[in-house]
Amino acid sequence: MRTKLIYFALLVLILGSVIGTVLIKADNPKNITKKEAMFYTKLDNKRVLCELCPRHCVIEPGKRGFCRNRENQNGTLYSIVYNQPCSIGIEPIEKAPFYHFLPGEMRLTIATAGCNQRCKYCQNWQISQKSVEELDNYYKTPQDIVKEAQDQNLKIICFTYSEPTVFYEYMYDIAVLARQVGIKTAVVSGGYINPEPLKELCKVVDAIKIDLKGFNEDFYQDVCGTHLQPVLDACKIVKNSGVHFEIVNLVVPTLNDDSSMIKAMCYWIKDSLGTNIPLHFTRFYPQYKLQNLPPTPVSTLENAVQIARRVGLNYVYIGNVAGHEFDNTYCPNCHKLLIKRQGYTISENNIVNGKCKFCGTKIYGVFSL
Repeated sequence: MRTKLIYFALLVLILGSVIGTVLIKADNPKNITKKEAMFYTKLDNKRVLCELCPRHCVIEPGKRGFCRNRENQNGTLYSIVYNQPCSIGIEPIEKAPFYHFLPGEMRLTIATAGCNQRCKYCQNWQISQKSVEELDNYYKTPQDIVKEAQDQNLKIICFTYSEPTVFYEYMYDIAVLARQVGIKTAVVSGGYINPEPLKELCKVVDAIKIDLKGFNEDFYQDVCGTHLQPVLDACKIVKNSGVHFEIVNLVVPTLNDDSSMIKAMCYWIKDSLGTNIPLHFTRFYPQYKLQNLPPTPVSTLENAVQIARRVGLNYVYIGNVAGHEFDNTYCPNCHKLLIKRQGYTISENNIVNGKCKFCGTKIYGVFSL
């Protein structure tokens, strides 16, 4: 009983304000399955080169890559988290956050162990910084996941919480099956993925949110353990693919909150992606290895929104500050309120057929199934 209570408390911490129920766990959660990985090259002496993300791990036989999820077994690279989600839940799509993708709909959320970044402020480090053996997992095939969404009458499956890149094959197969039955799929990612896998993913999913963690290479190296340029390249690929796209920037006091950095990021978004991609400035709360820093002052977030608007971005939001006026959507033309949010709940929606009800301006997004 004590073990079950501890596990339940861990799930609550990971999932936050989950609406709905966590699904029933498998009888044998430690059973590890595998599927041959996509995007790798066989080398000499049974070594392999993983080509999924910019780390380009060269993996010796019997070893795993940096993400902990891809294992070289006798010269063949396998995903060892296939069919092994550690978290399944039901939540509003707004929590992703997606504000312009089927607002008001609920999503089935999926995550596995592992990540290819090492963010010091990770809010889900209990799963992202673990290997599959360290967690209790479900056994759910892609068919099981799609059926669960159907049984729950959910129109969206969302890959989130850890890093979907590192369970690529599982995500890809679920997305293909989901599309066949009319279920949309959404990806919440750090964007640290190579171009070819990302282009293939964009062919089968419907929405992608990338966490653009900062606009400085030093920040990416020191705080996230990765590099900025591959994430910028990923943003361009998603935008050019036609998949619905939104960006989040978690504003961390003293690390990436400099006004000049935020301004440079906003100009890059405008020049490289256009003015319509929704940008969410979210409030940092002390987590994981950055518990010495204070929460982001609301005034800092408000300043970031004003910078983005002066640059010319049309849809800019403040996240993790419940009830703030900048949590709402406004028409970029007539400036009237389009979507009013109370936390993750929509209390008013004035978008009709993808347009502002008041002036007829087309609003970027996906507003109907």
